[in-house]
Amino acid sequence: MDKENAKKMVVFTNGCFDILHVGHIDLLNKAKALGDRLIVGLNSDESIRQIKGNNRPIIPEAQRYIMLRNLRMVDSVILFDEPDPLILIKKVNPDILVKGGDWGPDEIIGSDFVKSNGGSVVRIPLVEGISTTNIVNKIKNYYKNHFLNLLSLAIMNRDGGHYYTEEHGMDKAVEDAKKVYYDLRSERGE
Repeated sequence: MDKENAKKMVVFTNGCFDILHVGHIDLLNKAKALGDRLIVGLNSDESIRQIKGNNRPIIPEAQRYIMLRNLRMVDSVILFDEPDPLILIKKVNPDILVKGGDWGPDEIIGSDFVKSNGGSVVRIPLVEGISTTNIVNKIKNYYKNHFLNLLSLAIMNRDGGHYYTEEHGMDKAVEDAKKVYYDLRSERGE
């Protein structure tokens, strides 16, 4: 059998890829290096909401699909609506199933199926400190701190400007700002 007719080694991985980052790129490059074709199962918006709640995804599925499809290491992207990729894994029937190192060997969905068909499962170590959750939290903290600073300025202005800070101290001004912030959130039911 010549090279063109030889069986292509199919590698499969899946995920939300909500905010594409260097950890994703590292995993996808290492997954592609394991075979000839890399197929990525992409959680749909509905699937992500089922897993992570109504505040996610941040990036809509059409945009996430386009970003993944335009990465040179990715050969194919398939959207799925289920909360896990088992049905898709059975359809693709990959030679190699890849997941990030944060998944324990017994937690990887589809591993039994792939192994029972002669395939293998590979766990790729994560890039230290890089995750979508970390990025989202960093953004939230930035804006929360920015908002608290603005609130403390508003309180100082309301209660006599810089004299409020001089009289009560910056810690008290920030404490009052936090109280206003949390009171506002409480009123909105957050």
